Amino acid sequence: MGQAGAVPASEQEFEAAFARIHGSIEAGDADLSRLGFWRLLSQVKADRRLSERWADAAGDIDRRAFEARVKLRFPVWFGNLVLVAGTAFGVAAAWTAVRASDRILAGVALVVAGGTWVVSLHCLAHWVVGRAVGIRFTSYFLGGPPPPRPGLKTDYATYLRAEPGARAWMHASGALASKVAPFIALGFFPASNAPAWAAWVLLGIGVFTIITDVVFSRTSSDWKKVIRERRIARTWRDSRAT
Repeated sequence: MGQAGAVPASEQEFEAAFARIHGSIEAGDADLSRLGFWRLLSQVKADRRLSERWADAAGDIDRRAFEARVKLRFPVWFGNLVLVAGTAFGVAAAWTAVRASDRILAGVALVVAGGTWVVSLHCLAHWVVGRAVGIRFTSYFLGGPPPPRPGLKTDYATYLRAEPGARAWMHASGALASKVAPFIALGFFPASNAPAWAAWVLLGIGVFTIITDVVFSRTSSDWKKVIRERRIARTWRDSRAT
């Protein structure tokens, strides 16, 4: 297989395709889209046998390309520690909101709790659900559109070996955690002395995150991946049935 857009049809062609992409990365070209890696992976992921056969090769290519593009990386344990600390800070803010007699302080603390949880729970949910279904992770990094936010890099070999339905749940978990976070903080409002604007701000954050998911995430982020993996899961079920 000599062309990036060609579709492999045999073991030898798959081997040649992975070798070509690996060689390009070794030569300094880490643009996986241009190299045809994701088109190749779409064919691999559609077949359980191919997913198992090429998991290690795909994982090695994905890791090398990621490390070539993203220089600022952090160990998973360190990223989790920071996000757990952020979650605990949110808990402390919610506790302050409930205990504070000053209404402004209570309102600010409640909004801070919700905003902190939106950020800190997203990747933690990915990690917890991913580990539960056999997916491992290699590092944390900062990415996404401004402002930068924590990202969690999957170990793609373990990702390919996981059931596609499980992969879908891993992707969905972070999105769901971010959407629930402001409403968890809102649940503390009746017990607090916070003014009404704090509740409206939290409600606004929650609605905004849902709207952005509906408008953007289905085509570019977590929900796009959920839809993709659920489609693959149906393909795997159909192949078992025939």
